[in-house]
Amino acid sequence: MVVELLSPGTETEDLGQTLRDIEQPPGKWEVYEQILRVPYYAVFDRYKYEFRMFKLNGGRYAEAALSEWGFWIPELKLGLGVWYGSYQDVEQPWLRWYDGTGNWVSTSVEQERQRAEQERQRTERLIAQLRSLGVEPDLD
Repeated sequence: MVVELLSPGTETEDLGQTLRDIEQPPGKWEVYEQILRVPYYAVFDRYKYEFRMFKLNGGRYAEAALSEWGFWIPELKLGLGVWYGSYQDVEQPWLRWYDGTGNWVSTSVEQERQRAEQERQRTERLIAQLRSLGVEPDLD
């Protein structure tokens, strides 16, 4: 699988819409489609927030239909779609993986935040148990 973030200067090449001179090396699209034969080619326009997925079909890329979530890739047991939210203090649509139940795959920052919250809740439960036994915990 290849994920390409479109740039205005290379958009036509990234989408396989350019004709190359026979003496020039192949463009990205040709390399992915005809040389490497990458089964899935995702394209995300980060300026227009448009997501497109192409699947290798009979030796050529064909644009795949997206579901409400995005595109499910059975071989990876993951989907790829557009999520709106804040990442690194920037709020906008982002390309993001999702699991088989439709949950977005957590980033490392989100995982650490979840772990810290679970630890905080565990500590609060232990303090409450100690207090119920008449022990005042030393929290210093």
